[in-house]
Amino acid sequence: MSDTALPIYMQLAHQIGSEIRALYRPGELLPSEGTLTKRFGVNRHTLRRAIAELVQNGLLESRKGVGSYVLDTGIEYPLQPSTRFTSTLMELGHSTDTRVLELAEDRAEGGVARALRLGEGAPVFRLETLRSVDERPFCLITHFMPAACCPYLATEYRGGSLHGWLKEQHGLALRRVSSVISSIMPRGNDARLLGIGSRQPVLRVKSLNVSAADATPVEYALTRFRGDRVQLSVDF
Repeated sequence: MSDTALPIYMQLAHQIGSEIRALYRPGELLPSEGTLTKRFGVNRHTLRRAIAELVQNGLLESRKGVGSYVLDTGIEYPLQPSTRFTSTLMELGHSTDTRVLELAEDRAEGGVARALRLGEGAPVFRLETLRSVDERPFCLITHFMPAACCPYLATEYRGGSLHGWLKEQHGLALRRVSSVISSIMPRGNDARLLGIGSRQPVLRVKSLNVSAADATPVEYALTRFRGDRVQLSVDF
């Protein structure tokens, strides 16, 4: 607690907040009031003001007679030209897993056809994946890709980094050119697969990814993020 321009309880809140981000996982219980007051050399009133500040900032939840629990503040996920979901999260220190829910040949219609610059009824692959981060559901993605650009997708892709597979198997490096973000209610089986309530909104991101070499549209993706697990960061 070195910033003497701040009240002691605010200095304490900053210090405890830093430790929460570095050392605690969501759902873990902070040490007791007695332990914390002794450790930081403050009285209970100062500690309680610091805890109240952290509750107001969304880092903690206090339960009477139990203590203070660490909340899941969400993963800051950057929306940027680079489109590598798996490598981006691994660089942030998270484990990831991709589960293929469905992979089928479909026909391009409406917004999908327009985004991919295809004629109505042109063959596309529709791939449904569930992405988990740190062993918990994170997002669902519906990928649409022209069948002509990745003819072996249906027979050879089995999970993992889709964009890594496209680059390795087809020499396709992708670049994001647009993303549209909105909040919607979960539809179909989305709530069950994401492990949320049917009335808990999700963040939907419609993205268009093109070939980095010649800007040909390669993937139109509809991503539904758990709203309580993500903070989308957009840099300009």
